[in-house]
Amino acid sequence: MLILTRRPGESLTIGDDIRLTVLSVSSGENGSVVLGIDAPRDVLILRSELQQAISVNRDAAQAATSPQTVAALEQVLYHANGKGENIAKKTDKPKEDQ
Repeated sequence: MLILTRRPGESLTIGDDIRLTVLSVSSGENGSVVLGIDAPRDVLILRSELQQAISVNRDAAQAATSPQTVAALEQVLYHANGKGENIAKKTDKPKEDQ
């Protein structure tokens, strides 16, 4: 990891076409830094916590769903509607014309 010190208004360049500029630094309790990022539109820029959430969701979606997981989800849906009806099993089938 490269560690640099920058002050508000100072920038750094990544590659030929990405510029990161420190816009402000908060001296409050959270000590947040406001960054400006100038990059081509085709460059995906995500906060690390969003990238991690995407990775976890992708892994979960690709995992095999067990019968226990399905049963647990059905229970959540059963209790979520507040009427005691199992909305996970409810289907509205259109009536066939005779």
